Amino acid sequence: MPTIHSVSTVSPPVEIKQVDAMSFARSLFSDSFKDIDRLLKVFRNGEIETRQVCMPIEWYAGTHDFETKNDLYIKHTVELSKTAVEQCLNDTSTLERSVDPAEIDAIFFISSSGIATPSIDARLINQLPFRHDVKRIPIWGLGCAGGAAGMSRAFDYCKAYPESNVLVIAAELCSLTFQRNDVSKSNLVGVSLFSDGVACALISGEQSTIKSTRPMPAIRATSSRFMPDSEDVMGWNIKNDGLHVVFSKSIPTVITNWLGPFVHQFVKEQELTMSDMDHFVAHPGGKKVLQAYEKALTMEENQTAVSKKVLQHHGNMSSPTILFVLKEFIDQQPAAGEYGLMAALGPGFCGELLLLEWQ
Repeated sequence: MPTIHSVSTVSPPVEIKQVDAMSFARSLFSDSFKDIDRLLKVFRNGEIETRQVCMPIEWYAGTHDFETKNDLYIKHTVELSKTAVEQCLNDTSTLERSVDPAEIDAIFFISSSGIATPSIDARLINQLPFRHDVKRIPIWGLGCAGGAAGMSRAFDYCKAYPESNVLVIAAELCSLTFQRNDVSKSNLVGVSLFSDGVACALISGEQSTIKSTRPMPAIRATSSRFMPDSEDVMGWNIKNDGLHVVFSKSIPTVITNWLGPFVHQFVKEQELTMSDMDHFVAHPGGKKVLQAYEKALTMEENQTAVSKKVLQHHGNMSSPTILFVLKEFIDQQPAAGEYGLMAALGPGFCGELLLLEWQ
């Protein structure tokens, strides 16, 4: 089975407390919403305490065109991704030895919050000593499902090429999509929830020479699921001034009704049940999303505690968030033989599941 040998997480340097973000939103939108005090409860009720973003909070009060925001996306994403790759390849707390970038056979770059052609992975290859025949697989548009989907596609690659070593880089600067002049409730919810972050994971096939120093999660199986005619559940509306967030009120209900059958079928196909899952590695899309997970899968609140911790301290970074959660579990050092279920949902509407087994 392909194995996850290392995961790194990197946050930008500007930390914003949720109370300050709420004050910021009040100063910007109080004239646009008659019921601003009621709407601002989303900041208090989301159970987020701090978030990290790439620009000082004062910057977001100004009006910036798409070109300016996208140039910042490219600049900061390259810098943060380079740091994440270096940390991932040199983490000897889980790796038997540091890994040379020249040993990497493929790079899956995951993002949905900016546009770059050449893609960010090409810019990284020019800054780090990767081989010039490394495979580049940039994936755009999967939003919050992107981190898990990238890991699933890396699993597919390592099954096809069992001697290979693959990097999955999930990078999002969601704060740069903020629309100063958008007075929709979706935009206000986005201000209360979204943040920036980058994560990198190293996955190797069974015949790779890379080894771990302790039990690490192997990927036993994956599953993808698409819900037809659900494009308006979540995503971006792309306009002249950039990306405008789309959030449907139905998201928690969709998850509650749709996720359970998807998960139970997947686990059953592996001849297991949810009671066999020692760890639930869930993307924390928000407080209500985690509650919908608990309801759909009849789980106790403590089973989403790690996801809640990441949400509390980092907010929703979109695709890298689930890798932040995975790293928290890895740092707890589960024993060999323990199972984990990795789950994320995103635009489409779609879901991605991975069955992990520590080995």
